[in-house]
Amino acid sequence: MLFNKEELEQIKKEKEGFDEGVEKSLEKFPERKEEFTTISGIPVQRVYTPTDIPDFDYIKDLGFPAEYPFTRGVQNTMYRGRYWTMRMYAGFATAEESNQRYKYLLESGGSGLSVAFDLPTQMGYDSDAPISQGEVGKVGVAIDSLADMEILFDEIPLDKVSTSMTINAPASVLLAMYIAVAEKQGVSKDKLRGTIQNDILKEYAARGTYIFPVGPSMRLITDIFDYCTREVPKWNTISISGYHIREAGSTAVQEVAFTLADGIAYIEAALEAGLDIDKFAPRLSFFFNAHNNFLEEIAKYRAARRMWAKIIKERFGAKNEKSMRLKFHTQTAGSTLTAQQVENNVVRVAIQTLAAVLGGTQSLHTNSKDEALSLPSEVSVRTALRTQQIVAYESGVADTIDPLAGSYYIEALTNEIEKEATKLIEKIDELGGAPAAIDKGFIQQEIMQAAYEYQKAVDSGEEVVVGVNKFAAEEEPPTGLLKVDPSVGENQKKKIEALKAKRDNEEVKRTLKALKEACSTDENLMPYILDAVHAYATLQEICDQMRSVFGEYKQTVSL
Repeated sequence: MLFNKEELEQIKKEKEGFDEGVEKSLEKFPERKEEFTTISGIPVQRVYTPTDIPDFDYIKDLGFPAEYPFTRGVQNTMYRGRYWTMRMYAGFATAEESNQRYKYLLESGGSGLSVAFDLPTQMGYDSDAPISQGEVGKVGVAIDSLADMEILFDEIPLDKVSTSMTINAPASVLLAMYIAVAEKQGVSKDKLRGTIQNDILKEYAARGTYIFPVGPSMRLITDIFDYCTREVPKWNTISISGYHIREAGSTAVQEVAFTLADGIAYIEAALEAGLDIDKFAPRLSFFFNAHNNFLEEIAKYRAARRMWAKIIKERFGAKNEKSMRLKFHTQTAGSTLTAQQVENNVVRVAIQTLAAVLGGTQSLHTNSKDEALSLPSEVSVRTALRTQQIVAYESGVADTIDPLAGSYYIEALTNEIEKEATKLIEKIDELGGAPAAIDKGFIQQEIMQAAYEYQKAVDSGEEVVVGVNKFAAEEEPPTGLLKVDPSVGENQKKKIEALKAKRDNEEVKRTLKALKEACSTDENLMPYILDAVHAYATLQEICDQMRSVFGEYKQTVSL
C-alpha cells in the first residue's frame, strides 16, 4: 500500500470536497450526462484516487512484468525486447490470389500471417458441394486439399514465418495440411511456429461454424494438444477466443468470463484425457477483441491475465509458471466499423490498436477501413498495417514496459472487471461448466441481452456512433472496393475434378477407411488425418469420415 490509513482518510475527505465542487461546476453543462458507465456497465467516477482501490496490494496484485500473477505482462522485456507480431488477417478467393496478398503483406513489413478461410472450408465442405454454392472464396480462401495449401504457401518459408489459422471444427485437417506443406518444403514439424484457433465452444455459443457434437469435438482438440506436445512443440494448439463472443454483442466483462470459462473446459477435457497440465498448458493461447472503450479494454487484458494465472495455479495446481501465462492475440473490433464515413474507421482502429498495445498483446491484427463494405483492398490493408507500425515506431508507448500501471482508474477498473467476470464464471460452474452452460442457453442469452441493450442505446442516441447517429453527412458511395470474381467457385470445382483424376484413389480409400475405423477407438486421430492429407484426400472426404462416426451437432438451446 502506498498510503497509510490516516493518509487515505485525508484523501477521502479531500475527494468529497472535490466532488462537491465538480457537482456545482457541472450545472453549467446540462448537455453532458451526469453519470457515465463503461460498455460493460461499470460506473465511471469523475476522478479516481487511492481510496478507489482500498484493497490494492502492490506486490500481490501488481508486482513486476513476467511475475505471477502477470497483471503487468507475461514477458519481462515486453516491447523493449521486440515488438508484438504484426499479424495481418487475410484470405480471399483462390489460394493463388491469397498467396499474392501474403507476399505483399510480408514485403510491407508484416511479421506474421493469419489465414482467413471461406465458409465452406470452415464447415468442412469442398467447393463442389451443393451447400457451398455461392459461398466459395467469399469471406476467406477456399482450401479443398493439400494441393490448395501448397499453392497458398508457395515460396513462403514456413520455418521463418509464424502463421495463425482461424479454423475450428476442421482444425485438425488444416493443421495436418500445414504440416504436410512444411514437410514438402523440407521443414521439420519441430520448427513450425503458429496457432490454430481450434476453439469449438465459442462456435456453439457465438459464431456457428461447428460440425461435430461436443464430445467428439473435445476429443479432436485434446488429440491436437497431445500430438503437438510431442511432435510440433512450438505450435500454439488452441486460441481460446473471446473475439467472436465480443463481436456477437457481449460486454468486456462477458468476453473475459466466457473466454476463460471455455479455457477451463478445455483444461478439464485434457486432464480427463490423461494429459499433464504443465506439458500442454504453456502452448495454450487466447484471442481477444480490441473495442472502442479505450481504458476499459486495457484493464480487460490486465484482468484476464491475472485471472487466468490464478485459475491455473489455484484451481488446477500447475507448477510451471509458463502454464500460468496468458498469451494473447488481439484483433481490432470489426463490429465497430461503419459503412458510413469509412474514413472514421481509421481513427477507430488506431484507438483500438493503442488499447491492445498498452494492454500487452503478443500479436495484433488491425482491420481495414472498408471492411464494413467488402473484403479489404490492398491500399486499405497497407494503411491498417501502417497503423501498427506508427504506434510501434513513432508513438513512444512501446519504450517502457506497462506504462499505465499504477493509474488509479486502470487499477480500479481492472479489479472491477475481475470481480464481475469471476461472478459469471462461478455461475457457469454452478451450471456444470461451459459446455453445459452453452447447452442450457445461458451464455447465448447473456450475449444476446447485452447486444440488445447496446443496440437500444445506439437507437436512442444514448450511445453515440460518430457518422451514424450523430454527425452524419451526405457522401458519395466509396470506390475501389475489392470484389471476388464469381467464377472462383467453378474454378475450384475444376481443380477438385483434376485432383481426383490424377491422385492414387486406392491410397485415398485406404487412408479414409483407416481414419474411420480409428474414430471408433481411443487412438489419437492426428496421424490418420495426416495420412489422408498426404494422399490428397479432400477436406470434405476426411470430415465426412468423421461425420459418419461422430454425427453432427444440432443446436438444442432451452432458454
